[in-house]
Formats: sequence, structure tokens, C-alpha cells
Amino acid sequence: MNHPSETRTRTSVAVPRIIEKRPGPARLLSPAQARQLVRRTLAALGSLRTSQVEDLLLVTSELVTNAHRHGGGLTSFGIAVGRDRVTVSVADASDEPPSHELSDALRPGGFGWPIVLRLCREVTVDTRPDGKTVHAAVAVDR
Repeated sequence: MNHPSETRTRTSVAVPRIIEKRPGPARLLSPAQARQLVRRTLAALGSLRTSQVEDLLLVTSELVTNAHRHGGGLTSFGIAVGRDRVTVSVADASDEPPSHELSDALRPGGFGWPIVLRLCREVTVDTRPDGKTVHAAVAVDR
């Protein structure tokens, strides 16, 4: 059973300065590798609250996992740093927007998308004929 997600779908998004971008053959980028890129970027920013770093790492892991599991594979990954937020952008090969399915007690999973929606200040989905990009912004104090 699908429930509408709490995201907005739009055709373009203004993303602040990109710190790290991995276009092209990102299919080999695992959730652990994506988290490492985020850790490295955040370390360069200086001191952030531990809870903000953990939120960003969890959002990163969930989005990359969902791209591999439900989106036909990861096609690009990026992280952008703004004044009061860090945005993780994950593109995949599916033009279907994310949806929240009620979890069956016998089937594992189904918690990632609601976690992303809960932890982020803003989540947008850009759709294209060849896929989509999810932009998930987590608030930070810098």
C-alpha cells in the first residue's frame, strides 16, 4: 500500500556551492563510501554538533541504499554546503518518486524514507526522463 510522501517534486533546485560531486560511474559508490565522503566534507567545515553529523550520515546511507535497492542504481552523488544547511544529493536511474510503504511485520525494511523525511529540513525530488535526484537538506549550526 503506497502513501503519498511528504516531498515536493520539481524540475530544478538551487543548490549552494558543491563541495564534492561524483557524476558518472557512481554505481560502485556504496553507502559506506558515500558516508566517508560526507565525513571528509564535514571535517573540513570544522566543528559541527555530533547529532548533526550523525543525521547527515544516516540520511546519506538511507538515500544511497534506496538508490541501489529501488532506483535502478546510483548515477551521481553530491554534497553541498550552505550557511545553515548541508544538502546531500543522490541521483538514480528511476523516474519514480520515493514512496512510503507500510511495513509488513514479516518483511524487513520500509523505514528509510520516513527517517529521511523526519531528519531533514527540506527534501525535494527532481525528476527527469532518465531518473531522479533527491536533495535532502539537514540543518547545521556553523
